[in-house]
Amino acid sequence: MQPPRQDLTANSRDCERLPLVKASGFREYDARWLIGSEINALGFRALGLGLGTLLHARGVRLHIVVGHDYRSYSMDVKNALITGLLGAGCTVYDIGLAVTPMAYFAQFDLDVPAVAMVTASHNENGWTGVKMGMERPFTFSPDEMSALKDIVLGGKWAERSGRQLIDAQDVAQRYVNDLTKGPRLTRRLKVVVACGNGTAGVFAPQVLAAVGCDVVPLDCELDYTFPNYNPNPEDLKMLSAASRAVAQHKADLALCFDGDGDRCGVIDNEGNAIFADKVGVLLARHFAAAIKDALFIADVKSTGLFESDPVLKALGARCEFWKTGHSYMKRHTAERGAVAGFEKSGHYFFQPPLGRGYDDGLLTALEILRMLERTPGKSMADLYRELPQTWGTPTMSAHCGDGIKYEIAERVTEHFRADTAVTALITINGVRFSFADGSWGLVRASSNKPELVVVCESPISRRRMMEVVNAVRSQLATYPEVGALQQVPEP
Repeated sequence: MQPPRQDLTANSRDCERLPLVKASGFREYDARWLIGSEINALGFRALGLGLGTLLHARGVRLHIVVGHDYRSYSMDVKNALITGLLGAGCTVYDIGLAVTPMAYFAQFDLDVPAVAMVTASHNENGWTGVKMGMERPFTFSPDEMSALKDIVLGGKWAERSGRQLIDAQDVAQRYVNDLTKGPRLTRRLKVVVACGNGTAGVFAPQVLAAVGCDVVPLDCELDYTFPNYNPNPEDLKMLSAASRAVAQHKADLALCFDGDGDRCGVIDNEGNAIFADKVGVLLARHFAAAIKDALFIADVKSTGLFESDPVLKALGARCEFWKTGHSYMKRHTAERGAVAGFEKSGHYFFQPPLGRGYDDGLLTALEILRMLERTPGKSMADLYRELPQTWGTPTMSAHCGDGIKYEIAERVTEHFRADTAVTALITINGVRFSFADGSWGLVRASSNKPELVVVCESPISRRRMMEVVNAVRSQLATYPEVGALQQVPEP
């Protein structure tokens, strides 16, 4: 097969006989493309050949777990990828339809070093991609993604013998059994389980019912058109639907899962959405009460309460901020020997004995339920009210092309570095700039989309938060390459 092309037109003869792989799809730590216009089936075959070649070059045993999420094209994408992996001499364990953490679990369950999960995660329909790893429980680093990109785009793969395809769909039940092997909850909780018609709908209601919850399913039927809202626990439509269901059913909380099941969002019993970083602070309090001098990692988008919360300080807990992104957070949480890592997006990373280090929305949901069980007489809203109040934005974005977004982020960094009112900077991932009153803002390049990501927070007031938002908005407006920043929702 020829090296991939980047100039092919969809719905053309050439697109039927030549591989199409756009270079822009190779992101920092996983791969995302628009199906048809940026990659075709032969392109995924080339990706499989390249991935198998990379595993061989890095001395990794050529055994790999492969699964796919529930989209109209994901199985076809996976099968094309498998063809390439087999061509590179890999033994492929096909676990079938899966949430992403099930693929990570399968690496341990089957004693397989590598994984390639076909998923576009929470991206809208039309997107596809692959989350890859070759050292459990970690996913690819930028160095490994760069090496893969070089092999694939350069056609530098090598075909090998020894290929084998193994049907491993029985992993699904063992994954469920592993999650539910502990004692059932003693506190009966009514839980709305919102899945947005995504893949988690296959597993989440079953798992939560098995541990003793009274489950109210919401959009758990598989439907790859996503007819109600995009399965994304940061999506306001999803959160609003879950909030209404909590009120209708008088539930104790709602748990919202993204399209590939590695993230979890929370609606409390009063119908309020609790941003995932605030849920992380609650869980950190919960863990720190039992683990002396606990260390936690939070991504740079997360609330400043990880540093300032008086309860965490009194318990001797410490927190460090790190780069946003499941691959970065997963690896850094393990390397620092932290108890857990938390991302504002809802990726949580529990280290042994709490978990295996990878992000699993269902495991997160179970820990939230155990936290509630161990605080008898208190609701989710009660626990949330115990946190010091801050005013924060959701994760907002402004369009910015993949070819320019990192340069713009650097220019924004230099702007706030020169701002005399800024008292502290964190520049490990874009720029997080803080003021003397504890208010802060973040601007970073998205790892997965042609966007700049913006988050702002203030412990003073919503008005102060909006002053920080407007400072960011004014700066971004000076760049013609950047689109309008999303509006902050009304409270």
